[in-house]
Order: sequence, then structure tokens, then C-alpha cells
Amino acid sequence: MRLSVLFNLVCAALLSVLSFTGTSHAAPSNLDGLDKQARDILARATPVAPHFVVYGDEYVSGTTGPPAASKITGFNVFALSFLLLEGAWDKAEEWTTLTAAQRTTVKSQYSAAGIKLIVSAFGSTDVPTSTGADPVATANTFAAWVKQYDLDGIDVDYEDFNAFDAGTGAAESWLISFTQQLRTQLPVGQYILTHAPVAPWFSTGIWGGGGYLKVHSEVGSLIDWYNVQFYNQGTTEYTTCAGLLTTSSSTWPNSALFQISASGVPLSKLVIGKPATSSDASNGYMSTSTLASCVSQAKNKGWTGGVMVWEFPDAASSWITAVRASSWPV
Repeated sequence: MRLSVLFNLVCAALLSVLSFTGTSHAAPSNLDGLDKQARDILARATPVAPHFVVYGDEYVSGTTGPPAASKITGFNVFALSFLLLEGAWDKAEEWTTLTAAQRTTVKSQYSAAGIKLIVSAFGSTDVPTSTGADPVATANTFAAWVKQYDLDGIDVDYEDFNAFDAGTGAAESWLISFTQQLRTQLPVGQYILTHAPVAPWFSTGIWGGGGYLKVHSEVGSLIDWYNVQFYNQGTTEYTTCAGLLTTSSSTWPNSALFQISASGVPLSKLVIGKPATSSDASNGYMSTSTLASCVSQAKNKGWTGGVMVWEFPDAASSWITAVRASSWPV
């Protein structure tokens, strides 16, 4: 390994450590000698937990693309939603309408605030396995889009429920191939790659293809963390700290936070996902005070994953400030 390459990798690791809480720090002065490629890698370096992630899909009057960094203080990842099989839509599409100079300005502002900017793929609109999309070709297309529009990475919000429910393993195999190919184009440590499964997909003894535990066993090392959707799974599911953290219902066994970890998924990779308001999901909503209590309890038991929320502008700085108040104060 050339010394220059080794130096770049060490610097990337150092920057990742410095960004632990999403607070920006001054970079070491000797980074001034790095070339543009090395600087770009450092800027995208995958942050360590905790992760505080907010999605943005909704049209916001007067704002094209992501919001001003000041509006989401307390978060350290913003996910432009969504990149679909047919192309970019909503906030992802808005990002493409900005000039290269405008995008550079936004990225610089986000970087200064300690916030990564990624795109989220699929969502509830796309069902890539059921529609026969090729996982390798799709991964290549999406990775090229991430690079073209200078983003820090991609979130895989796969919601092909029919494929999962069929129990044939087709969904799991698709996700595994898709993830492997994404990583050939978006290397570990240089780009963020997350998944956003619904919590029940981690349940044991339900999924014929092995569910997300199968996905994790095959490509978990390639996935930086999971933005787990603990909502839209039933009116009483994951609505108390006990149900969210330690003991899920018999409908979705072993899918509470610490139960998922007991099945082999590192706690640091498990991010608790919740809707910002009761109108942002069918069910699973928690008030910020209740969620803050759950987050504090989980942290006290050794969990460091972080919190994800759907979506801005219902969740902005005030929302995450309240949720982090008892654990990682803003």
C-alpha cells in the first residue's frame, strides 16, 4: 500500500471519530496537502453512531432540495426521498434541478454543520423484486446517480411486501445482490450505505427466505446501519418503551430493539425509526417525551444507534432536540 493511500485512510478514520456526535470539528492542518479526491473521500467518510436521520419527501414552499442546515440542527443525516426505478422524484428530483454550484454550496454548509446528505431509494412506491428489476443493473444506475449528484451515500428503503411475504427467498436474494453491487461502486468507508427495513422483517421463524436476519448474515458488513421502521405495523406495535425496546408482541416475535440485537445485529447498527406526528404514519407514533424516555433507557443499556424520523418539516430541529434531551443533548 502506498504511503499516500495509507495516510488518506487514516485521515478518514480520524474524521469519522471526530464526527461522533454530529458536531463539526476543525480538521488537522496537514489535510491541506491532500488532493481533491482525498478531500472528497474525507468529506463523505461514514460517521460513527449515534446517527440522527431525517427523511425529506414533502414539498416545502420556498425550498428546493434539502432545508437549510440550521433548520435541522441536531440531526446528522438528511435523506432526500426518493430515487425510484424510473428516476428521481420529490426531494431527490429537486436536488437535480439545482446547479452544480448551488449543490456545492449546500454540501459545504451541511459539511460545516456535521450533516451528511444522502438519497433514499424505492420507498413505498417501488416494488423492485415483484416487477422484475435487475438488482445489479439497478445498483449500478443508482450508484452512478449518487456520484453524479455528489451525495454522501444511499439509503435502501425497500418495501416490496409481497416479495417478502411470499417466503421464497426472492426478496432476500434481491437485496443481497443489490447491496453487494452497490458496494462495488460505493466503497465501504467512502460512501454511506444504509437500509430501512420494517422491524418485523427481523422477526424469527416467520420469513421463509430468512428475512432481514438472512440479509444481515450475508451483507451486514457492507451496511453501515439500519434505519428500522418501528411504525405502520399495527395499532399497538412498538408504542411503549417495553414493546419498542425489550419485548415485541407475539404477532412480530423478537423484533424489539434488544431482541433484534440478540439475534446477531450489533446494537450500534440499529437506529430507532419513528414518525414525527401521528399523521405521518398509520400507527406507531410516540410523543417526543415518551420517545426521549425510551432512547434514554436504551442508551443506559449500552445502545448507541440513534434515531430516525419520517419526515421533515414535521420533524425539524425542535423535534430532535426534544428526543435527544435525556440521552445526547443537542
